[in-house]
Amino acid sequence: MKILHTATGEYKDAEVVPVAEKDYDYIKNCGRFVFDWRTENRLGFEVYKIALKEYEDHILGLLSLRDIQQELRIHVNLVEVSSDNIGAGKIYDRIAGSLLGFASQMAFEKSYDGFVSLIPKTDLIDHYCQKYGFSRVGKSLAVEGAGSLAIIQNYL
Repeated sequence: MKILHTATGEYKDAEVVPVAEKDYDYIKNCGRFVFDWRTENRLGFEVYKIALKEYEDHILGLLSLRDIQQELRIHVNLVEVSSDNIGAGKIYDRIAGSLLGFASQMAFEKSYDGFVSLIPKTDLIDHYCQKYGFSRVGKSLAVEGAGSLAIIQNYL
């Protein structure tokens, strides 16, 4: 997958991998993430990080998800982009999209037809719908099929 360096317009290779135990102290102490990601792990969610291949230890974003097999879907519990990659002055772009693409790809690999759900903060509902193609389903947002394929094609 490719992450965009905003200052140069150059695309950098990145990858999503499971968060290692040693990463949790870095995440907590680096001052770039708000949420307690160790708690996500303790609650049984699968936790993943995205980093540039050339700087594996510099985490750009995090994702926790749950495989809900009985409903044939992947549920994104939490997604967070590091504070230095948010807003007008961000260093890298395409981080959240790449994490959602990873979840979508996982949903296809598990034969869920790309079915991914999440419950966003109210102020992000329109963003997820417009930028990533999610649709409202009750209090949740979901994407599947062609919508998930579009996320994968655009971000992975």
